[in-house]
Amino acid sequence: MKRRYAVADVFTDTPFLGNPVAVVLDAEGLSAAQMQQIAAEFGYSETTFVLPPEYARNTARVRIFTPTREIPFAGHPNVGTAYVLAHLAEAHGQELGQELRFEEIAGLVPIRLIRENGAVAGAELLVPEALSCRSQVSPEKVAACLSLQADDIRTETHAPVVASVGLPFLVVELASRDALRRCVPNLQGFQAILPLDGAVSIYAWVPETDPALPFDLHSRMFTPRMTEDPATGSATAAVTALLAQRRQRASLSLRVSQGVDMGRASVLLAHYDETSGTPTVRVAGKSVITMEGTFTL
Repeated sequence: MKRRYAVADVFTDTPFLGNPVAVVLDAEGLSAAQMQQIAAEFGYSETTFVLPPEYARNTARVRIFTPTREIPFAGHPNVGTAYVLAHLAEAHGQELGQELRFEEIAGLVPIRLIRENGAVAGAELLVPEALSCRSQVSPEKVAACLSLQADDIRTETHAPVVASVGLPFLVVELASRDALRRCVPNLQGFQAILPLDGAVSIYAWVPETDPALPFDLHSRMFTPRMTEDPATGSATAAVTALLAQRRQRASLSLRVSQGVDMGRASVLLAHYDETSGTPTVRVAGKSVITMEGTFTL
């Protein structure tokens, strides 16, 4: 049986930048083991599998796999999958509506489509969980993970901590943009502290200090496979919520640059809001389809 797929670059509108995600459109009947093999074959940070929804009011059930495991939620796969489904529907003269609803392990993920000049250009997701902060890690141990020195780690805003809005990451603020640029993942350092409270990856960030530049933060994310992720929506959302709470802000919007140091520049837009009483975090960005095809299984 031939299965259709599309590859989208997410958090960019330029092909071959941003973070690629493979979207398998005909996933019904695939086992979890087959999905894992397919994700490993694509080799991207995540591959999604689109299935019929359990409830008719929702758009689809979406399963998300890294090359080594299934995960309950992630940012760029949701943005990319929503964009792919909407783009292909529009190409066939169909309309999916303004909001898509994906059933995932972490819960229901509402996604609002972003349109420009009448065409879908990207998407904005609402994260499925409120921020949770778990174990903290010493600056020395985190520095060893990133081939840095302890004085490259800042703790004034927050200590290195496992934070999650659906998928946990060990998040750490660095002392400078130069320290972020110098990061190199170290296997022994990772193995000494991770996994921890569900986190297997490290998200490092620094504030932008030049008001003339159009970003609030710069970030990088490193996985236990010693690879780098070009754009990490779920970690960006967690850090946005964390900073809003530490700064005692009822709302906070951030424009985040990621992927620059690995040659895949990405732009993520995140917004935290608790003015209505219930904290929410949204992450948005553009996408572009780079490949379409089929495989036989």
